[in-house]
Amino acid sequence: MTRELRVLPAADSDIDECFYYYEERSGLETAFRFVDAIQESFERLLQMPHIGSPREFRLSRLRNIRMWTVKGFEDYLIFYRPTDDGITVLRVLHGRRDIEEIFNDE
Repeated sequence: MTRELRVLPAADSDIDECFYYYEERSGLETAFRFVDAIQESFERLLQMPHIGSPREFRLSRLRNIRMWTVKGFEDYLIFYRPTDDGITVLRVLHGRRDIEEIFNDE
């Protein structure tokens, strides 16, 4: 059975921002390495959707969200929701950001 990966527009935008940040600060090679690490992390999550840690939020609409680090870029967290047929990636954020506030603003 093939599992489905859904990446919401906000997460896609987060990945783009990270790519451009790494390109500017560390070069194109690091930026592509980040994107490869994201893909590898997504594949791992598709294989084992419940491997990530549950993340508690105050808002009820944010129930059942889990988080997982990006392999090789552990400061970045993938926030996702397991589904019956795969995962939905909500955001990819640096762990030092105000995660609660970012999700509350959406």
